[in-house]
Amino acid sequence: MTKILLKRVYTAPSAEDGYRILVDRLWPRGQSKAELLLDHWAKGIAPSTELRKSWDHDTARFDEFAQHYRAELNQNPAVDDFLELLDRHRVVTFVYGAKNEQVNHAVVLRDYLLDQLSGP
Repeated sequence: MTKILLKRVYTAPSAEDGYRILVDRLWPRGQSKAELLLDHWAKGIAPSTELRKSWDHDTARFDEFAQHYRAELNQNPAVDDFLELLDRHRVVTFVYGAKNEQVNHAVVLRDYLLDQLSGP
């Protein structure tokens, strides 16, 4: 089973990160490709621009955001390919730009995908 870690883009990469995937739709400000040491950029799996802007990282609306994001993921054809990608790696780190480490889309994405990987 794949282990999924989460790390802010502003935290230095480490050997324990395994396969590093940027899960933001937008490239993080002030970061170069060399600094991030990414293996993949999965912008197609990130929340839609409309959802991201409507949520605006409002912690009071996180549950509502998470529900809408999961609904987007259920309709997103990129999810199946992404799950196959994850299945090829023991350790994957989702790299994201949000400031809040507990309330962000990467948390929702990780939990959603772990549910998908564990099956019915």
